[in-house]
Amino acid sequence: MSFAKLSLKGRALKLLASREHSRQELTRKLTRHVEEGDDLPRILDELEAKGFIDEQRVVESVVNRRARRLGAGRVRQEMQAKGLSQEAIAEAVSALEETEVERARAVWKKKFGEPADDPQGRAKQMRFLASRGFAPGAIRKVVSGGDED
Repeated sequence: MSFAKLSLKGRALKLLASREHSRQELTRKLTRHVEEGDDLPRILDELEAKGFIDEQRVVESVVNRRARRLGAGRVRQEMQAKGLSQEAIAEAVSALEETEVERARAVWKKKFGEPADDPQGRAKQMRFLASRGFAPGAIRKVVSGGDED
């Protein structure tokens, strides 16, 4: 059966088979496919009741896929964009903040490998880490070489 002829529930299941999706993401992706007689909220309620849509799994998925390369700030943004609850986001971000310096150092080492010789080089390294969503305190520690293992 082609994707174009799938029912709304079939489309939702196909999306969920590829990766975890939040209810808000599924609503956004499926709304344009709603036809007369379709009840998208009911379908999503049913999928949620059966455990196909699970906010905690979405949080874990985002953290597992993104935390290695991104700071807590960027991971928070991604989870907010997925429409996850503030409590779930706060809990996940709190855990990520504990390892922020180590993760920032790993990303920095992979990209640069050694401290910059001049202020412009340090600024470039700091901007790079900031663009990845790492906290300013973690960035300063990593770029200045403080708190080395």
